[in-house]
Amino acid sequence: MSTLPPSDVRRQRRTSKNRDSSPANRLRHRQRLKQRGTSEKQASSKQLNSSRLPLLRLLLVWSVLMGACVAMGVKLYRLQVIHAPKLVAQARKQQMMNLPGFVIRRPVVDRNQNVLAMDRLVYYLYARPSQFNVSKEKIAAHLAPILNRSPAKLVERLNQPGNPIRLTSTIPEATIEQIDSLEIDGKKVKGIELAPQFSRFYPQHALLADIVGYVNTDREGKAGVEASQNQWLERSVKPIRLSKTRKNEIISYYVPDGFAHVDDLRLELTVDLRLQRAAQLALSRKLKEVQAKRGSVIVMDARDGSILAMVDEPSYDPNEFYNFDFELFRNWAVSDLYEPGSTFKPLNVAIALEQKAIHPNEIFPDPDAIKIGRSIIRNADPEPYKELSVAGILQHSSNVGMVQIAQRIPPATYYDWLKKLGLGQSLATDLAAVAPSQIQSRKQFVTYPIEPATASFGQGFALTPIKLVQLHAALANGGKLVTPHVVRGLFDSNGQPQWQPTLPTPQQVFSPSVAKTVLEMMETVVTQGSGKTVRIPGYRIAGKTGTAQKASAKGGYDSTAKITSFVSILPVDAPRYVILAVIDEPTKVPQGQLIRGSTTAIPVVKSVIDALISMERIPPSQPTKTIQTSEVRIN
Repeated sequence: MSTLPPSDVRRQRRTSKNRDSSPANRLRHRQRLKQRGTSEKQASSKQLNSSRLPLLRLLLVWSVLMGACVAMGVKLYRLQVIHAPKLVAQARKQQMMNLPGFVIRRPVVDRNQNVLAMDRLVYYLYARPSQFNVSKEKIAAHLAPILNRSPAKLVERLNQPGNPIRLTSTIPEATIEQIDSLEIDGKKVKGIELAPQFSRFYPQHALLADIVGYVNTDREGKAGVEASQNQWLERSVKPIRLSKTRKNEIISYYVPDGFAHVDDLRLELTVDLRLQRAAQLALSRKLKEVQAKRGSVIVMDARDGSILAMVDEPSYDPNEFYNFDFELFRNWAVSDLYEPGSTFKPLNVAIALEQKAIHPNEIFPDPDAIKIGRSIIRNADPEPYKELSVAGILQHSSNVGMVQIAQRIPPATYYDWLKKLGLGQSLATDLAAVAPSQIQSRKQFVTYPIEPATASFGQGFALTPIKLVQLHAALANGGKLVTPHVVRGLFDSNGQPQWQPTLPTPQQVFSPSVAKTVLEMMETVVTQGSGKTVRIPGYRIAGKTGTAQKASAKGGYDSTAKITSFVSILPVDAPRYVILAVIDEPTKVPQGQLIRGSTTAIPVVKSVIDALISMERIPPSQPTKTIQTSEVRIN
């Protein structure tokens, strides 16, 4: 680059100065400067705008991020603070499960410690098809002979939805090892599981089903003492919280100690297994013989109301309750009502004696029929007697004689006595599903003379067999109404009582003298009347037969349906046991005999008495003078 001499530089500056000093040049110069300034401002503005755009974007992104953080903070606050208790509870509900502490149900035994009900360990067979290592068809073919089922049925079951699939109920102990070691094609089968579980077992099967009852698949007592005494058979314990998997399987690692509660207590009953078996055998044979619908036998200790035997036929096996009609689960002896008929006559005689309406040795006319209003009441069978004593009325079961006795008592007073005996009320007992007896209203009973007339021979009201036994026990124990019961209490393995029921105080309804008088009259029924066939040499036995019509669903009575019965008390010199047999709708008796309590029910009671004398070692009675009866025979 060349450098100008100083003289030339000065010259150039002067020339330029002179040129710029002219007005036109100055104007143009100012315009150029203005344009240059505008351009610089525009450039500067553009530069400023270009620098602001990233800042706005940054602010926008920052705002979004901060908004998201705030929203997340609010959400977390709501989840962690506000809704935390609710969410924790939901999580616990999903992850945990509440189970009651497992309690092995206490056994039930009879008075001689024979086991009537107990828990036992059983196994159920389950299949998980998703884990099978061989085909379903092969598994079914190998399991079928072990389970005594067809392979086709097993394949059909294995193809059903579900995991696991329950294949059987309880597995017999003999087959458990076969299933556990099952191999197919040299491989141990996978997906077959044996699940242990406690199940209720009744070693006596149907023999005591109506007393003991049964436990369903949910381990709930549903009949008998299994239901009524459930609070003593299975204790209530606090629920236990257990962890579970997403498939609702319990994680055994977390099962706490004391999960299963076991003690040595057992519920002891008053029943005698031996007597129960004898009563059941006698009843079932007679029902088959007379082709009856059903029957019941009750044996009770009149001193305290303890039941020694109670049989209903037909019955059911509580081990397989699901295979029986639901109607069989009802204990007929305590749940069904019937009109007792002539077996109630001794109680009406006791009422008349207490009211002093009659004298024990009084004689009554005994025509074949008596008219009450527009109705005519007849004796069941024509009797060749013109007169009968009070004992004779019981001996020959005279309806006409009983109507005359009832007419001696004011209807209102008679009704009050029936209510005092508990008619129309529930019976206090520890048995389940007890039905209250039924009687007409006071107004109807007092207004219509036919009501007390029919009640005098045991019709027009209804009660249960156990109620009738309670009433006859009052004639045996000196006039007291005791509470029928089957539970003695909870006893430990040493026989020491840990709990015993508190029974109501017996109610005195008859005087001891009246009860003794009526009992001796009932003895003449056995020695001289319709109960002769129950006699056992050396033993004083009292009794009363009954043959009642059954009420019809259409109203009135069914002339073709009868319910027969016989009630007995022994020994008369030291009365203790009451035995009742009821036969519902017998249809067949030996040729030449009638369908009566004497032909259908007495044989059952006699068989029970024979067994009772042997089991309880009842000694023969001492000869004692009995009531003499006055009877006038028509020649």
